[in-house]
Amino acid sequence: MTKVPGGEHPRLPRTRQGSPPSLLLTLLGDYWWGHAEPLPSAALVELLADFGVSDVAARAALSRMVKHGLLATTRSGRNTFHALTPRAQEVLGSGAARIFSFGADDGAPWDGRWSVVAFSVREANRSVREALRTRLRWLGFAPLYDALWVSPREHHAEALAELVDLGVAAATAFVATAPDLPASVPPQSAWDLDGLAAVYEEFVDAWEPVHAALGRGTIDPVDALVRRTELMDAWRAFPGLDPDLPTSLLPAGWPRPQARNLFLDTYERLGVPASARVREVIARHAPELADNLAPQGPLVS
Repeated sequence: MTKVPGGEHPRLPRTRQGSPPSLLLTLLGDYWWGHAEPLPSAALVELLADFGVSDVAARAALSRMVKHGLLATTRSGRNTFHALTPRAQEVLGSGAARIFSFGADDGAPWDGRWSVVAFSVREANRSVREALRTRLRWLGFAPLYDALWVSPREHHAEALAELVDLGVAAATAFVATAPDLPASVPPQSAWDLDGLAAVYEEFVDAWEPVHAALGRGTIDPVDALVRRTELMDAWRAFPGLDPDLPTSLLPAGWPRPQARNLFLDTYERLGVPASARVREVIARHAPELADNLAPQGPLVS
């Protein structure tokens, strides 16, 4: 999987983790990315029912995705179909590239350079301030001070582009090094590393039993689908929480490598039974489309 090149960085509408729209996006990304054929809405509603989502909530999630330009609707007689739009394909592809590469150690030493962005947004303009925080955190930035954000990676150009996109004219971005002075606040203090480590440890505690159950062969296709989707939904939150600090800035025993390995192995091993459940549901509503499903989901790479 490669990142979508060029153009504006694609973004998803904001969805709450575990909500019907979030589950729907994860399902489509895992099992229907790269396919232009429309799926029967009844099949998508049935798949969401495996997660305890009511018909009304499932159809509301579909409507929301149509409203945001991620799904296109067609009808044939009394049946409604939904297809991923080109924008959705781009959004899901770019997001998957980020999710699966996140936390991989390329072995390259850090050069000690920080990306810094400074800006001024009026307090009254809360919607812009909120959007800006969300976008900067996705790029790996955190606030050292209220309007001074830093990242250990060279993402200053992307950050400035986000500021411009939001209409923030009073902004600057640059690369700098931090002097090692006794009275200086280190840039890495912008992140609550103890709190982040605790979140990773909670992730490991929650998913190790599922991984162990896979070894015993005790997970059926419906449970595998639910678990795999919930796993992806949980893991994809980390790129927005973790700035991917260089190893030299992290405390000893940092738990992310263990969490990442657990995610990748559990996700892959759940793929066959989970895909079997998706294929079963699609075959019930559109038999001609069932064989289009990749054996373990098209985003495994």
